[in-house]
Amino acid sequence: MRECAVPAPVVRGRFAPSPSGRMHLGNVWCALLAWLSVRSQQGVMVLRIEDLDTGRCRPEYADRLMDDLRWLGLDWDEGPGAAQPDGPYYQSQCAPLYRRALEQVAGAARVYPCYCSRADLHAASAPHRADGTVLYAGRCRNLDAEQRAQLEAAGRRPALRVTVPDRDVAFTDGLCGPMTQNLARECGDFLLRRSDGVFAYQLAVVTDDGRMGINQVVRGRDLLDSTPRQIWLQECLGLPQPAYYHTPLLCAPDGRRLSKREKDLDMGALRSRFSPRQLTGRLAALAGLVPPGTQCTPAQLVDVFDWNKIGRDDVLISDW
Repeated sequence: MRECAVPAPVVRGRFAPSPSGRMHLGNVWCALLAWLSVRSQQGVMVLRIEDLDTGRCRPEYADRLMDDLRWLGLDWDEGPGAAQPDGPYYQSQCAPLYRRALEQVAGAARVYPCYCSRADLHAASAPHRADGTVLYAGRCRNLDAEQRAQLEAAGRRPALRVTVPDRDVAFTDGLCGPMTQNLARECGDFLLRRSDGVFAYQLAVVTDDGRMGINQVVRGRDLLDSTPRQIWLQECLGLPQPAYYHTPLLCAPDGRRLSKREKDLDMGALRSRFSPRQLTGRLAALAGLVPPGTQCTPAQLVDVFDWNKIGRDDVLISDW
């Protein structure tokens, strides 16, 4: 009897922006590549609004962001304004989900209160990685009940950290290749909830990707370093590991990666200077998908998209 082939799982990808300001060219670059990867595999595109920090994120920014995506021709199958089988799609509405996830992590690893201020974390004696990143030294890991009570009496509000194991986490990124990080030496105990009660990005994104069935994550290379700790949290929560693609960053002529402070390259300025076809064509040319000068829609790029065409090095932006 001939064995039946097992169908490949449907690709479920997402674009998960933070509405803390107007999208810039680098955000659009990532959105386009994530969208093309999903559409080229006949998958499901999810839009999630990562507005955990309600002090910086505003509803009007989220509305403008979605308008910019529609202007470009980047649609989504699930999320605000579309089907919502795995809602909420705004992280600001998900605190009960993150609270349950935190409890589950606490059942698999040691979670403890941390009273360190920003100055404590950046003290000269704090351990640093080779790239200058500060590692948490474990200052609050072994505080006893009396010491914690004294700190709280002095007005210190604790954050919550999780103790990471001394082990390597390895994965293969679709663009960056094999990656390995030792959690204890290169990451350190990290936050699950801030001292103001806001749940940390690492816990929120893992929880949301798991409940939404996301199996392909396309995002900027600046988040590559977060992936090992997210994979470990997935293990703690019993969640599957998505495929990861960390895209090259778009950089200003002086080498700085683009940010929302670059007002000349945010979507307000870009929409005043380019049509959707012009902007899409310029980004597609940076990705090596079309010749320079091409004007096109995202839909016209689906058949030519291939991850093997995307360069591995950060892209210097000039003549914009």
